[in-house]
Amino acid sequence: MTANTPTPVTLEGDVVRLEPLSLVHVPELFLAGGGDDEVWRWMPAPTPRSEAEMAEIATELIDRPDVVPFAVILKETGRVVGSTTYHDVPGFADSIEIGWTWYGRAVWRSAVNTECKILLIDHAFDKLGVNRVLLKTDILNIRSQTAIRRIGGLSEGVLRRHRRRPDGTWRDTAYFGILDDEWPAHRARLTQLTG
Repeated sequence: MTANTPTPVTLEGDVVRLEPLSLVHVPELFLAGGGDDEVWRWMPAPTPRSEAEMAEIATELIDRPDVVPFAVILKETGRVVGSTTYHDVPGFADSIEIGWTWYGRAVWRSAVNTECKILLIDHAFDKLGVNRVLLKTDILNIRSQTAIRRIGGLSEGVLRRHRRRPDGTWRDTAYFGILDDEWPAHRARLTQLTG
């Protein structure tokens, strides 16, 4: 990863706590979104149909040297409701990607995603010293694109035929970025919305 390589850390807000992902989280991850094709529709892995398959996905993320994965825990219940990661961005100095994000349906359209992104972006700019955060999603995933724009992501284009989806079709990937000097205004707006 870059010189600003993140290390596993716990990030905590009012609504969620992000903990370094471990296999201990797998049973609750599976309860939150395992077997739900709509949750996994746009993810780069097939829908996990068992805890064992969820464990395979978690292990792959935990073992990757270019990824720092987190379990997303709803503070009100103490339950895991999803997962998100930091990724290295090869070829881009002082940049980091937030990706591999999914949440169980029970927390869709709640404050969970907004607070997760605030915690991750704050940490990236304030503690890791990056100058750019990258977010990307399948061109067909309108819900994700809307959420990324809502937190301040500016469209940076589309990478055509970027990779294969789990079903074998080609995925075009929409890229979005947030720069360090753009973030304070976005953060203030989001804090007003969630406060």
